Amino acid sequence: MPTAVSGRPAELPGERPSGRLAALVNGPAAPRGTAWAARWIGALTICQAALMTGIGLLITGPAHGLWPLTVEDQVNSAFERMRTDTLTAVSSIASEAGNTATVIAVTVVSCLGLLLMPKLPRWRQATFLALAVSLQSLVFLAITEAVDRQRPDVHRLDGSLPTSSYTSGHTGAATAVYGGLAVLVLSRVRSPWRRVVAGALFLIPVVVGIARLYRGMHHPTDVVGGLVNGGLSLWIVRHAVLADGFLTAPPASEAGTTPEAEAGRRGQRSGHVAVIINPTVTDAGDREALRQVLARHGHHAPKFIETTADDPGGGQSSEAVRNGAALVVVCGGDGTLRAAATALAGSAVPLVLVPCGTGNLLARNLGLPLSAAHALDAALRGTVQRVDLGRIEADGLPPTHFAAMCGAGLDAAMLQRANAHDGTKSLLGWPAYVLALPRAWRRTPRMAVDVRLDGAEAVRRTARMVLIGNVGAVQGGMRLLPDARPDDGRLDLLILDPRGLGGWISALWTLLRGTASPQPAVSAPGEQQPARGTDAPVSFFTFRQAEFTFDRAQPRELDGDPVTPGRRLSVEASPGALTMLLPVREK
Repeated sequence: MPTAVSGRPAELPGERPSGRLAALVNGPAAPRGTAWAARWIGALTICQAALMTGIGLLITGPAHGLWPLTVEDQVNSAFERMRTDTLTAVSSIASEAGNTATVIAVTVVSCLGLLLMPKLPRWRQATFLALAVSLQSLVFLAITEAVDRQRPDVHRLDGSLPTSSYTSGHTGAATAVYGGLAVLVLSRVRSPWRRVVAGALFLIPVVVGIARLYRGMHHPTDVVGGLVNGGLSLWIVRHAVLADGFLTAPPASEAGTTPEAEAGRRGQRSGHVAVIINPTVTDAGDREALRQVLARHGHHAPKFIETTADDPGGGQSSEAVRNGAALVVVCGGDGTLRAAATALAGSAVPLVLVPCGTGNLLARNLGLPLSAAHALDAALRGTVQRVDLGRIEADGLPPTHFAAMCGAGLDAAMLQRANAHDGTKSLLGWPAYVLALPRAWRRTPRMAVDVRLDGAEAVRRTARMVLIGNVGAVQGGMRLLPDARPDDGRLDLLILDPRGLGGWISALWTLLRGTASPQPAVSAPGEQQPARGTDAPVSFFTFRQAEFTFDRAQPRELDGDPVTPGRRLSVEASPGALTMLLPVREK
């Protein structure tokens, strides 16, 4: 019975196991590679600089005569009239908290403390703080070069460098350093006072911004721009360094393995290992690294089998099993994994996922390291787990499976456009998808679709995107399907249908929160279905079998790969269809 999501779908007994796979799915993400982090930070920093510069040019250009910009001079004059000796002294202290020398000193001392204090070092946290402050400064300098805005026409209490009033450098730097410290307090400190301390740290940039207004150094929008600039820098670096991790950790020691894991490894040695490898995303160095890891685990004669354009991994996986492989290692992207998973669905031969592609959605959701050697090492130390797949039938496509997500509409158009510019995708990695989104959005109109969940009556809906997921998170940690898990025997559905600017803002806010929203319509007692004519920007559902019929052919995708456009999708969950060897995580 399909269930509309409110928080988490209602559970049936035994449907959501809470064992090691659940801990793996919900546990902290594994470390990633430095190349991934560099591409993420570089691409989004360019986007950040372009966004902030565009806003600045808008403020100083077409929007100059619009409210609230027209009242900024009045605000500055009001602050000037408020001045007293006491307030001026207090504002001087507050302003100094965002001064360049102060910010550098606080950053250096904090980083040294993280690296040198007992029971540390926290080098990842130190890197996060230093990068956030540095990134904010670089973007600030780029903005001031591009945007020429005069400082307020009031008596200024401080001397000023020959830089633009937009954005407030003091406020941006304070946001990066004190906001960064607040993030670290919330993530590392266990004291009941941590929220109070974090709140006080988050308040400092606001106080600095007010002080800069009081002292006549900036317009209100300059201060807001500084807060946004510093906040974006924190968000970008946090997702690269803290949320997902970007430096690979050393392999776990043999002493730390469990008897269950050791028994699993002894079983693995009873047959040969087949390594299905995509030659377009790997090289000789990758093969040698994988060979060395396999040798350390007792697999001294692995068979490396390359995929081809005509056969991306399915045929090779099937042949490997027929030839007696006891373990199939799949080294490639989501497309290679999908082909291999389809071939191994229902088989008892474990699959080891070694992510080497651009998206690597299943690997990210399972918390696997995104370094090939570390992912293989972690899996070989793990245990056998059962993972769900989605099975799909569609016009113009042979029946197949997907491991992570499939969909139609906006997401498929975005992927199609990103793949059309393969040079950009190769250079930037998955941020190329973000750059492809605006044009895909303009060229993908709203569609009409008949939705039928678990045999209930079909309901006609409009949508910009229909997304079905076995997992919930995409790149950057955003959970498009908050309750999707690869071990619950069900699939999750997102129908995106925002209208107007308000609808898009509401949809974006819902998706960024990563929490599901309740659905309003009930089509039968105890049974909730997509509502006819609903204007909800975002709708979530969970199901076991679904059919979608579109009014016209739509772009479609399977696990991040664009496929033939069409008008029909029939999707069902295949519980526990894929046997995988996954790392052991503490509960």
